[in-house]
Amino acid sequence: MEERETMTKNPPAAKMPEDRTQDMAFLDHLEELRWRILKGLGGIGIGVLIAFIFGDFFVDVVILGPTNSDFIVYSLLGIDAVDLTLQSRKLPGQFFTYWGTLIVLGGIIGSPIFFYQLWAFIEPALESSEKWKSRGHTLFITFFFLLGVAFGYFVLVPFALQFFTQFQISTAIHNDFDINEYFSSLTMWVLSCGVIFQLPVLSYFLSKFGLLTPEFLVSYRRHAIIFCFVLSAFLTPPDPVSQVLIAIPLVLLFQLSIWISKIAVRKRKKELDKAFGDA
Repeated sequence: MEERETMTKNPPAAKMPEDRTQDMAFLDHLEELRWRILKGLGGIGIGVLIAFIFGDFFVDVVILGPTNSDFIVYSLLGIDAVDLTLQSRKLPGQFFTYWGTLIVLGGIIGSPIFFYQLWAFIEPALESSEKWKSRGHTLFITFFFLLGVAFGYFVLVPFALQFFTQFQISTAIHNDFDINEYFSSLTMWVLSCGVIFQLPVLSYFLSKFGLLTPEFLVSYRRHAIIFCFVLSAFLTPPDPVSQVLIAIPLVLLFQLSIWISKIAVRKRKKELDKAFGDA
């Protein structure tokens, strides 16, 4: 009787249904992802602001630099360059090109912040989250992205641009390119290289989480070399010299991915041995 009165006065706490708990956890993750994306976009916004402040420099020197035959990279690569003539054939052509330039350059400048926010969201689901690890992985990702961007701008763009500038099917046809087409091609070449150079990053993380092994990469090395030459043929004009100059770094990049995969697998093995040893 006393026990029943006690239960009436202090009823047991109702247990939250498991589905509702999972829904709340899922919504919490979505909320965190939303804030991470907003912070990352804020970093890109800072990059756009920097690009806007130095807009004249970025347009005249960076974007339009490869159109001049005295662009320093041409002499370093031994390219017999000619000046490229650009035209704006659409009423808002220069307007869209100007703001497109600021957005793309702002994205590149703010990419470290964006990469950090995305990785800070993903990393806790993969391993123990520590700030120094997130920052180190962000530097790792950013380094190869910016390395690819630099490779695209200083190597791929000069060869591709001068090939299409000097290619003529008839002397009666002059190559005067639209500024929007020039900007679109430049952006595609540069950002494509930035994405391709993430191969060592992808190799490291897939190997670290047991989804890839260096033995697998070695077994498909011949296929990868062929793929590198096919990819370079797709990215570059039909010029054997430029295709080889692009393919060789891609092959070296794949070889670097094998080496990085070995390091990641060795690190994973040590972590597993330590975990089982503590258990």
